[in-house]
Amino acid sequence: MNRSAAAGGTATLVASALSNQLGAATGSLAFPVMGPVGVVAVRQLVAAAVLLPTVRPKLRELSWQQWWPVLLLALSFGTMNLGLYASIQRIGLGLAVTLEFLGPLAVALISSRQKAGAFCAIAAAAGVVLITRPEASTDFVGIGFGLMAACSWAAYILLNRVVGRRIQGIQGTAAASGVSATLFLPVAVVVFLSRPVDGLAVLCAVGAGVLASVLPYVADLIALRRVPASLFGILMSVNPVFAAIIGALVLRQELELMQWAGIALIVAANVGVLLLGRSKLNDPEPG
Repeated sequence: MNRSAAAGGTATLVASALSNQLGAATGSLAFPVMGPVGVVAVRQLVAAAVLLPTVRPKLRELSWQQWWPVLLLALSFGTMNLGLYASIQRIGLGLAVTLEFLGPLAVALISSRQKAGAFCAIAAAAGVVLITRPEASTDFVGIGFGLMAACSWAAYILLNRVVGRRIQGIQGTAAASGVSATLFLPVAVVVFLSRPVDGLAVLCAVGAGVLASVLPYVADLIALRRVPASLFGILMSVNPVFAAIIGALVLRQELELMQWAGIALIVAANVGVLLLGRSKLNDPEPG
């Protein structure tokens, strides 16, 4: 692998992370009109509208052994985004995305099976305490939604591995996006019929689908051809940092010094565990 290809892949992954967090911020602008559920519904529909005609998965040829992980993947995909966006609405972009990253961190810790991974787990736990600082006024519901997104992302990673072994190429991912969009279609209909939805809110929700689903998905596929999976996982850890910065600059969601320290600890834990077990890890990206 030459240096120019690696540098190009690295730049692509950084751009992917930036696009992902800009998409989440854009989607949050539609929360007052559509709510997190409505935004997620539109995002899922946009992702399916791009992936299905592009990949054209052979759905009729899939056996039940192939279908059941696809169905579970679709469910985890939807709950991951729903938990994240609901968390963003309550506790802000930076903290929600950081909590969500506990999911892949947990998978990495389990996969590494090294004693040094315990120190990463302790660092991550300390980071969560610094971020949440439990007290009477803490928004435990928002934190719960963030942890739901984390669990869903962990399930998404594990199910992606199963789907990748049983279905050729990315047909399984495309099929899962179609199933998820089908599940959210009635939600989108109810949202649009039950409340006045203006064009700007719809544009923000569609923008979230493009910026946070379509562009990162394409960029990550390109980057994975140029950088090792271990480097991919490490570079993905920049997402919480971008989320915190974009939340502060774009959404005026200021963080305190201790919360920044918590984000840094969780990012460091992600990088540390990936470096410890990079020969064993394979890090699929979220759709």
